Formats: sequence, structure tokens, C-alpha cells
Amino acid sequence: MKLILVLLSAMLCMSSTSVNAFAPSFPTAPVRSATLQFTTPSAPISTSATSTTLFGKKAARAAGNARKGKSERVKKVKDDVIEVEATVIESLPNAMFRCTIDGAPETQEPVLATISGKIRKFFVKILVGDKVTIELSPYDLTRGRITFRKR
Repeated sequence: MKLILVLLSAMLCMSSTSVNAFAPSFPTAPVRSATLQFTTPSAPISTSATSTTLFGKKAARAAGNARKGKSERVKKVKDDVIEVEATVIESLPNAMFRCTIDGAPETQEPVLATISGKIRKFFVKILVGDKVTIELSPYDLTRGRITFRKR
């Protein structure tokens, strides 16, 4: 009984209106000519990703990876420190060193310098007589930080 009702209602819908109820409802465009021409693209479609712009941590990592094979020393520029070349004259406890600045007059007192974090991390040994690069603070020119040991 239910089957007959469904069939009758379907036939009624198809015959009563000009819209075909069971046809897919795609928007139809008017056909301009009787013949249709299909064109194929001349260049194959590329499935590879295009270059993307990196932001934040990923950009920093990409810059670091590009720098890996280079042998030159890359260092951040700091504008509030004074970099000088010096010679270690005395080794003190707790990774402190007394250094004389190269080219300074003999009357200038030696600088008390400590080791920077990177040199401490990689266990760079600093001995008496080594040439080093020291960063001096503009507030206290008698204290500094050893940032590089010359070879």
C-alpha cells in the first residue's frame, strides 16, 4: 500500500509541474552552439607547493639552517656595548679574568672580565696570554664579558 502511494505521488509530481523532481538540481547555462569544444591545458598542472612566507620561530629556524654550512662567525649586533680586543694577564676563581686592553696606555687599570654563556656552555678554555674580545658596559668600564677567544 505504501509503495503504491509513493509511486503515485512521484508520478503526480513529475506530470504536474515542468520541474523534474528526480533530476539533479544543477544550474543550467544556456547552450550557445550545437557543438561543444573541449580544450586541454597545454601546461601540466603542478601539484608541488609554492614557496610560502615563514613567520616567527619557523623563519628564525630557516635562517639558522641556511647558516649551518658557513664558516664565518655570525653575531647579533648590540648597540649598547663597547667591544675591545684584550689580552688575559691573570686567571681568577669563578671564571673571572683580569685583562689588559690592547692599545691602551700603561696607566689604565686592567678590566675584570667574566666568561659569556656560550663560551661557558661549550667549555672553551681561556689561558693566561690569550687574545680575547671583551664587551664592556658603558656604565662601568672596569668590568666586561669575554665573548670570543682568538685562535
